[in-house]
Amino acid sequence: MEYRKLGRSGLKVSEVALGGWETYGINQDASKMVGEIVKAAYDEGVNFFDQADVYARGQSETLMGEVLREFPRHTLVISSKVFWPMSDDVNDRGLSRKHVLESIDKSLKRLGTDYLDIYFAHRYDPEVPMDEIVMAFDQVIRDGKALYWGTSMWPAARIAQAVEFAKAHGLHAPVTEQPEYSMIHRERVEGEILPYTEGAGIGLVVWSPLAMGLLTGKYDDGKPEGARLTEKENWGKNFLTEENIQKVRDLRPIADDLGVTRAQLALAWLLRQKGVSSVITGATRSEQIRDTVKASGVRLSEDVQRRIEEILQPS
Repeated sequence: MEYRKLGRSGLKVSEVALGGWETYGINQDASKMVGEIVKAAYDEGVNFFDQADVYARGQSETLMGEVLREFPRHTLVISSKVFWPMSDDVNDRGLSRKHVLESIDKSLKRLGTDYLDIYFAHRYDPEVPMDEIVMAFDQVIRDGKALYWGTSMWPAARIAQAVEFAKAHGLHAPVTEQPEYSMIHRERVEGEILPYTEGAGIGLVVWSPLAMGLLTGKYDDGKPEGARLTEKENWGKNFLTEENIQKVRDLRPIADDLGVTRAQLALAWLLRQKGVSSVITGATRSEQIRDTVKASGVRLSEDVQRRIEEILQPS
């Protein structure tokens, strides 16, 4: 495993991270499954474990936290997020000072840790003034409940606004952004986000780097029963097109030439970007994370990148 600085901060994160998202806390065997996956990731050198309060309504944090407690805390980079509703209460959502400061305590309790390394604003909240948002996350850091804060799926202009307000008032500014980014879903990050964040020293930690599994090649011969993209119709409509499936098929010879899987190729392609600090992968089996971590350190030559680009261009 290789490690990168999170933007300009001094924090170093594994190039491949493990996220909880919706894969934990949703079946009766989840505790055993999470234990095996998290331990496999840690054994392979993963130090960055990403969560959110909304994942399985807190259960994902609880299950992952039970395993992470077995490891020395200083060897871990643990993150969580706040924004989405956690109950029907009118204030149990968004980025108000009240919700941010109450939610961090709940996440810490579920994860079983005294502090988070990174606390993310899970979306931009247009109903809360920017000064309140920045001051709330600054307070979290000053209270010692998080070491850094970041944004997730924020517009570049709002990230810039948060950074400018923080610097103008001597407050802690966001050091990372967590966008969706993959070979299949790239326009927003490459056209809007990276042009700002790379210059501002904000490191990207990207989610859905395998386009919900499409880039692994699992859909080469159709839609397997129970696969995520067949269950998530909105994502299925966006990703499961014959054009995209053919692109993934066409990537196979390149992966074979390099002696890597298409999943590893897709992650290495993202990590070619200097502005990307880590790719956050999910897993439902320990074998999956043991495979994807091998993307760390894979170098793509200019010729390989050109061949990939020819395939990814719209037809």
